[in-house]
Amino acid sequence: MNCIIIDDDLLSRKVLEGLVEKSDSLNLVGSYENPVDAFKAFDMPDPIDLIFLDVEMPEMSGLDFINTLDAQPMVIIVSGQEKYAIESYEYDVVDYLLKPVSLQRFFKAVNKAQSLYQDKESVSKYPDEIFIKKKNSTLVRIKYNDILWVEALENYVTVNTFKEKFTIHYTMKAIEGKLPMSKFKRVHRSYIVNVGQIDYIEESNVVMRTEAGAKLIPIGKSYRDTLMDDLNTITSK
Repeated sequence: MNCIIIDDDLLSRKVLEGLVEKSDSLNLVGSYENPVDAFKAFDMPDPIDLIFLDVEMPEMSGLDFINTLDAQPMVIIVSGQEKYAIESYEYDVVDYLLKPVSLQRFFKAVNKAQSLYQDKESVSKYPDEIFIKKKNSTLVRIKYNDILWVEALENYVTVNTFKEKFTIHYTMKAIEGKLPMSKFKRVHRSYIVNVGQIDYIEESNVVMRTEAGAKLIPIGKSYRDTLMDDLNTITSK
């Protein structure tokens, strides 16, 4: 995985650079003291797969930096403060590491990112469908176009179609890696929707149609701008 480091503290950057060197699954392509300088990494030919990101920085915070990205790579927050942990998961980060970072904790976070990365790579093998294994080991084939939305439910997610839903032991980040993001968009920390199946959008909700009627799905504040930018919209009088 191609990765970059963004941290205004020189010592912290050097520590992270040393940890990255110990991982065979990581390729460090840049180390930056502020988010503004880090934008140049996204002009490189190869995509950035993972960012090790500090939160408190002078010109732009790490969380603000995430908001500027059109296509967000995986992010591991590395911070000296615990207070941003809950907020950071609104931004769908892979993990949250507290400084000083131990080698064991670092590799645990990297392994999570590697698993998500491999799941994402596997999506291209099956461009039109996903298989869900039921309790009796039966594999149910579901076309991407038949999925309306995915909803987080504690340690599970539900995959909802027009007529039925499937509950599976998965995280939202992991299921997101299984779905093509050209068709599906995260609209809330607890919801991913099939953009092609949206009936309409009203103020702060996406409305989907099911056999049981309309389903209102809330749009999270941190996801709204990205969703609206991705939609092909025309304004009528």
